Amino acid sequence: MFEDMPKVELHLHLDGAIPPRTVLQIAARNGLMDLLPGNTEAAVARWFAFQDFYHFMDVVRTIKNLLRTPEDFALAVYAMGRELAAQNVRYAEITVTPYTYVGVLKQGVTIEMILAGLEAGRQQVRDEFGVELRWVFDIPRNRSFADYRNGGDYVAGAAERTLEFALMGRDVGVIGLGLGGSELNAPPEPFAPVFAEAKRYGLKSLPHAGESEGPASVWGAIDHLQADRVGHGIRAIDDPRLMAELASRQIPLEISPTCNATLNFVSGLAEHPFPKFDAAGVLVTVNTDDPTLIGTTLTQEYQLLVDVFGYTRADVVRIARNAFTACYAEADLKARLLAEFDGWAAGQI
Repeated sequence: MFEDMPKVELHLHLDGAIPPRTVLQIAARNGLMDLLPGNTEAAVARWFAFQDFYHFMDVVRTIKNLLRTPEDFALAVYAMGRELAAQNVRYAEITVTPYTYVGVLKQGVTIEMILAGLEAGRQQVRDEFGVELRWVFDIPRNRSFADYRNGGDYVAGAAERTLEFALMGRDVGVIGLGLGGSELNAPPEPFAPVFAEAKRYGLKSLPHAGESEGPASVWGAIDHLQADRVGHGIRAIDDPRLMAELASRQIPLEISPTCNATLNFVSGLAEHPFPKFDAAGVLVTVNTDDPTLIGTTLTQEYQLLVDVFGYTRADVVRIARNAFTACYAEADLKARLLAEFDGWAAGQI
């Protein structure tokens, strides 16, 4: 029903959006086929199928381990962009975690290689498909805590280097600083100085918060990181005062219903709080998060608003427009995107 609707996506991880065929291509040319469960697209697709959170994370780590050259990053971006174009996504802000490649995997990847690959892919996606991409460089929050599973102290390094990488990438589409990884024993507050510095340089504050942990995580993101948007934020439903704050300040939430349900952060799609956020006046947006690994598309996410939540077509159009207003495209591009969407919407309702 919504295939032809112009779309914007705000919460999409590069390493969770690479199709199986492209994973095979990259593994083969790098001599890393032994890291995969098979040498066919069908085998990789079966491996992608969600089993549990630990399997999900193992697949993500393996995909990251395959990317070794600028050409690998460019191909990953191109393949993702092709999938976005097929759904009429006109603009997307893609989360990338450069510290994983540079500071953790130790596989010879430099930030210069990452930036070169991302930019080559971004330009090709723009030229061939007319899809605009921007980047959010994500801090792997757990790397900033010693023994984080047991509540260890903050350790400088990952966050500070990610900010450095983000500042290096401003001329090639980096628009924000993110904060990802498990929220367990990794609260937002210690990252406040890094996010304050990012804002001084014009980067947006785009942290994940309130997916697995409760309202305190979201309060920390908006009070201490001055979040411009919040990734997920679904646990805010447990705090009426926080809900009122989000609605009053119109801080957008990047909600990914299928991913939230698949990873068991909600008990099922029918129980997802998305409609409650919307009814409370919170500015909600619809996203896929890790579509290849979760088995969804942005078109499907909009369709489930109808099929699961009982939204009308007019409701979906209203929600879809939120992503256009909440994105951080440059002013002239944002105006063009909104004009395109409004022109389409005028013929729908």
